[in-house]
Amino acid sequence: MKGLGVKDDAVAVEVRSDAATGAAAVRGGPPGARSGRPARRRRQLVEASILPGLWVVVVVVFGLAEPSTFLTTRNFANIFGSQAVLLVLALGLSVPLLTGDFDLSAANTLAFAGMVTAILNVNHHWPVVVAGLVGIAIGAVVGFVNALVVVKLRKDSFIITLGTGTVLAGLTFWVSNSLTITGVSHGLTAWVFSNTFLGIPLEFWYGLAATLVVLYVVGLTPLGRRMLFVGQAREVARLTGVRTDRVRMGSLVVSGVVGALAGVLYLGTTGAADPSSGTAFLLPAFAAVFLGSTSIQPGRFNPLGTFVAVYFLSTGIAGLELLGAQSYIQQLFYGAALVLAVSVSAIGKRRASA
Repeated sequence: MKGLGVKDDAVAVEVRSDAATGAAAVRGGPPGARSGRPARRRRQLVEASILPGLWVVVVVVFGLAEPSTFLTTRNFANIFGSQAVLLVLALGLSVPLLTGDFDLSAANTLAFAGMVTAILNVNHHWPVVVAGLVGIAIGAVVGFVNALVVVKLRKDSFIITLGTGTVLAGLTFWVSNSLTITGVSHGLTAWVFSNTFLGIPLEFWYGLAATLVVLYVVGLTPLGRRMLFVGQAREVARLTGVRTDRVRMGSLVVSGVVGALAGVLYLGTTGAADPSSGTAFLLPAFAAVFLGSTSIQPGRFNPLGTFVAVYFLSTGIAGLELLGAQSYIQQLFYGAALVLAVSVSAIGKRRASA
């Protein structure tokens, strides 16, 4: 065209080049990208399968080492039936983590809700169902307080929930006079631990049901997609119309409710409320959630990964105990798993952004 100089010709060439690139993207991207996709998918499949594969290896190793005790129906029923409390608590923790928040109060919510339920049932003779509902309501209140301070007052969730958890720990010792409350209604223990299905206590099936519910909500509903969006790019989500504050507040309330539900399950498992029980669950729950984020859907907190991680850890500990390991091996195992999981997750994120 008359009047166009060299600079204009360069712009025209650039536009044609951009159009060609866009057409290539529509057709599936440049040949190099298309050829790299199968390799990327294979790598992702390998990464997703590492933890389940290690679980199988652990079963084989301990099975060969202690076949008469490890490879028994009783042992596997114990492994699956004794971890439902930890699984449910870990699932609750994973909900705010999906939106980018921590809830360090969840384990102490478990202890406080369980203690209140036990006191109402044992000391005040309330029906166990009503007492349990009160305990779960307490979890909702705790979650709402966390949400109000963290989201509305724009405070760090790590610090706030750590403080809330410390307050709950003090309240638990106060209302119980630092005593373990025993004699909880047999109806609760029967429908949580004593009764079995396929030889496994019912609490395992409750934990499995909770896993499937979280899996459905996170993976197959608009709410789940919004949670992931908020966790990955909070400001972008807000600018696109997502009510990020509401999503974050809801996730913290859910964590409180699920933590309290785990407390009721714990009460049904042991038949007693221990005021110091919360401290025993916090590290294992976070270890399971972070370790689970390296499996099934690497780089993302996901319920199936959490499920696998919980039972991978419990299988390893059960095998070590059968080999004569001391009780402190649990802390070593969970602590090492947490450090490993966080490290692997960080490496995976660097590779993804590279």
